[in-house]
Amino acid sequence: MHVTSIVPANEASWEDLTTIFGQRGAAADCQCQWFKIPHHDWRSVPPEERAERFREQTACDHPRARATTGLVAYLGGEPVGWCAVEPRVVYVRLQRTRIPWLNRDEDPLDDGVWTVSCFVTRVGYRHRGISRALAAATVDFARSRGARALEGYAMITEPGKNITWGELYVGSRSVFEAAGFAEVSHPSPRRVVMRIDF
Repeated sequence: MHVTSIVPANEASWEDLTTIFGQRGAAADCQCQWFKIPHHDWRSVPPEERAERFREQTACDHPRARATTGLVAYLGGEPVGWCAVEPRVVYVRLQRTRIPWLNRDEDPLDDGVWTVSCFVTRVGYRHRGISRALAAATVDFARSRGARALEGYAMITEPGKNITWGELYVGSRSVFEAAGFAEVSHPSPRRVVMRIDF
């Protein structure tokens, strides 16, 4: 069964998003705030506050909101996946990480470049192509909102080598390739920068 619909997060309910993120584990703890909170402040922001920030950022339950921070996927009416996609400048921690910038002449504060920073697939629905569907949907979503380019910082997966789900929250190279992204940088043995220029 394939993803039946993908909507901007403001058109989804907060209940649907919390169903996807669950009550425990990395996604529930992070609430898609890892790249938005500086490293030195992370421990001082409890998960409950991260959730409140996330709820405000997504504008869930507000279909007329002018902005949101990602996409929600449904399978047969069930909320099953989340993908964060927004201007790269909002990710303060990303600006201090070497992965996106190594061997590249990029302005970290260029607000025309958007980033796909995170995927979450609901427990019980993994390995059904949900991340692939979400990655494909990010392209039109970002372009329609004025992005000049869209990037992801993907993990390289290899047959026979396990990568934990927690590491794959950024997406795999194959997920981005299937959505039309091309590799523009290979800053570490396990990480590549994938990009589409509009």
